[in-house]
Amino acid sequence: MPVSLPDETTRWRCSQCGNLTRFDVVRSSRVREYWHLDLSGEPAVEQTEVVAETVESVACRWCGAVDAVELVPRPEAGGPSDDPTGA
Repeated sequence: MPVSLPDETTRWRCSQCGNLTRFDVVRSSRVREYWHLDLSGEPAVEQTEVVAETVESVACRWCGAVDAVELVPRPEAGGPSDDPTGA
C-alpha cells in the first residue's frame, strides 16, 4: 500500500517513539533520462525527469516500527508547538 508523502502542512511522526526526523523510505521511481555518450561510448546522464514515484514503505529509523509512521500537522512557523515531544 503506498504511503502518503508529507507536504508543506504535514510531516511524518512515529506514533510509537515520537521520532520526527529519521525514517527509512523505500520508493519506486520511473524516470526519463537524457544520456550523452562520448565518442568512446562512456555515458553521462545530463537530464533527469521523474515520470512517476511511489513511496512503498516508511519505517522509523529509531525504533524500527513499520506500521506506526503517520502524517501529522506541522506546527505553525515561529509559533508554539502542540507536539508532545517538544520538537
